[in-house]
Amino acid sequence: MSAVARKEIAGYFKSPIAYVLIGVYILIISIFFHPALNAGYGDFVEVLDDVGVFLIFIIPILTMRILAEDKKNGTEVLLLTSPTSLPRIVIGKFLATFTVFLVIVGISFIYPIVVVLFEGAITTQLVGAYIGFILLGAAFCSIGVFCSSLTENQIISAIISLVILFGMWIADQFAATVGGLAGAIMEWISVLTRYGVFTKGLLTMENIIFFVSFTAMMLYMTVRVIERRRWVQG
Repeated sequence: MSAVARKEIAGYFKSPIAYVLIGVYILIISIFFHPALNAGYGDFVEVLDDVGVFLIFIIPILTMRILAEDKKNGTEVLLLTSPTSLPRIVIGKFLATFTVFLVIVGISFIYPIVVVLFEGAITTQLVGAYIGFILLGAAFCSIGVFCSSLTENQIISAIISLVILFGMWIADQFAATVGGLAGAIMEWISVLTRYGVFTKGLLTMENIIFFVSFTAMMLYMTVRVIERRRWVQG
């Protein structure tokens, strides 16, 4: 599992994709944070709240190649016949994408340092917002890995992932209109509502368990998709 993760992480940083995504992410945060600095205060919680939506576009690009590329190049067979079990391979692939995501988020820690200069302390609200942001990223990465397992085309993988993430992001806006069981399900999967709880500084077990369980479920579904394809192909 660790060998798979290390190989994929190295692959990310040997190509431009990791550096481009880091640059784009920092640019977006800077655009949102600059007005706060000009106003004479540093409220980075609101910035994290605002930039969360951009993960809908960043994560699909980050994850689109992680399994689709192996299928396209024919190297998926080598992975499936390796001594490492399939679940460990999938987890290793996920950890690679999540590690790159953490690197991207980690670089943004310079902004909370600026916040400390303005406010004098790291608030529980800021800590909660970062924890929520990381859990949100983990869930989104797991969706991206799952979508990458569905096709050998990286672009299609990214589009499927984007559609799913966007649907989950806006689900709460239509839950009341839909009503009934469907509305309840839409409200339950609304990541925007759950992430909003973290940005208020509330670390509720319900929402932590939701993100962790959702991530695990998507990885399990990824394993099942690959297993089914292996049995179909013989």
